[in-house]
Amino acid sequence: MAELVMTRTKWNGWIKAISIVVPVLVAALFAVRIEGYDLSFLPPIYASVNAATAVLLVAGLLAIQRGHHRLHQRLMQLCVGLSASFLVMYVAYHMTSDPTPFGGQGAARYAYYVLLVSHILLSIVVLPFVLTTYLRASLGDFPAHRKIAKRTFPIWLYVTVSGVIVYLMISPYYGS
Repeated sequence: MAELVMTRTKWNGWIKAISIVVPVLVAALFAVRIEGYDLSFLPPIYASVNAATAVLLVAGLLAIQRGHHRLHQRLMQLCVGLSASFLVMYVAYHMTSDPTPFGGQGAARYAYYVLLVSHILLSIVVLPFVLTTYLRASLGDFPAHRKIAKRTFPIWLYVTVSGVIVYLMISPYYGS
């Protein structure tokens, strides 16, 4: 038990560092503009990655509820990998493209910005939750894993689904 606590403490420092560095780095990279690359094909791809992640998160929940531990583990590993690939594509697109303003009006405009802001804020919040949930499972601390996973799952699912909705709402305005 003491070894588990020591290992968890060591990794918690890394989780805190990553949870600070990643959002700061992403924000800093948004100020970088790289000319000469057309990555306009990426938004539907990274929106599809978000959709796939949402589906696999639900599949992972169903797998663990049915006692399929190995399948759950593989699905969650895939979700982590998909989320990381989403982030790379998202940043690459925004480093090479001008921002796309939302062209909707009235209630749609309000709904878009509420959804966008909540999506961005919760995408920052969910990072340490995902990493901690994954760490606890990797260390075999399943009671602690289950406890935090109950909080991680709905936030992560919201971030993936809201990302798809944000894409669907802004996609008519790409290239305008």
